[in-house]
Amino acid sequence: MLHFSRLAGATLLAAALMAGTASAQTVLRSADTHPDGYPTVEAVKYFGELVKERTAGRYAVEIYPSAQLGEEKDTIEQVRAGVIDLNRVSMAPFNGLIPETTVPSLPYIFRSEDHMRKVMDGAVGDQIAASFERVGLVLLAFYDGGARSFYNSKKPINSVADLAGMKFRVIQSDIFVDMVAALGANATPMPYGEVYSAIETGVIDGAENNFPSYDTAKHAEVARFYSLDEHTMVPEAFVMAKSSWDKLTPEDQAIFKAAAKESVARQRELWAAKVKESRAKVEAAGSQITTPDKQPFIDAMGPVYEKHVKDDKLKAMVEAIKAVQ
Repeated sequence: MLHFSRLAGATLLAAALMAGTASAQTVLRSADTHPDGYPTVEAVKYFGELVKERTAGRYAVEIYPSAQLGEEKDTIEQVRAGVIDLNRVSMAPFNGLIPETTVPSLPYIFRSEDHMRKVMDGAVGDQIAASFERVGLVLLAFYDGGARSFYNSKKPINSVADLAGMKFRVIQSDIFVDMVAALGANATPMPYGEVYSAIETGVIDGAENNFPSYDTAKHAEVARFYSLDEHTMVPEAFVMAKSSWDKLTPEDQAIFKAAAKESVARQRELWAAKVKESRAKVEAAGSQITTPDKQPFIDAMGPVYEKHVKDDKLKAMVEAIKAVQ
């Protein structure tokens, strides 16, 4: 009887310890509009693995891809309110909320992918990152968003003139609306998840995005003409709700920051591979890819810069970006 009591007591103690360990784990919810397997989703998974390992399981990250928690505009507000802990979102939807994010969203602000990375990894990137705290967010990392180009269901785009009168879906950002207008086309802001059906039904003629998005969202099925004008290279923002961040100890904050930085290298590696894979896939499926002369597109962007870069602080950021070699 005594032996049974000791055994039962030991079993109850073990169960209590396990329950205590389970209840001590904090699960952080993270949103992404892209599907499972996409480079940004995989990078956040890697971040979560590092955090879980380095906090001895006290924190875990649960990712909700494919816009399960809402489209980008919605998830931004949810993370600011602390409903969602983490969010991977394009920089462009932040433009109306954080003026500093306007600059890296400008068309042709970056000369190349290498130039963009040097800028975002340097002093300008630090300045932009700090600006997120004003709106209740902590910027953990900048991911690659790739070069965005126009694609449509009607015809090849070989010049600015070819865009005249066409209707394109854009990110819900005034910069993108004005960019399309400056090229003589019509912009239709709409959520990412609505693009396929809008092209298929003729509500719009096309959209603009990078090769991986063009591929994974299956837009190539309904818009087979892809024009490599590469008008923007808008970085992706991986952010955390400041309310969630403030609950971390300084030691855990350091762990989260280090894990986020390491996830950037992973995302860039995955991104480069995905761009090659997606381009090859859509070409094999019949997409026609053209490469227009970019200079006329660049020359048309004057009105966009005049409208969106009026503030001296933003003008200084533009000049600082141009100076990065």
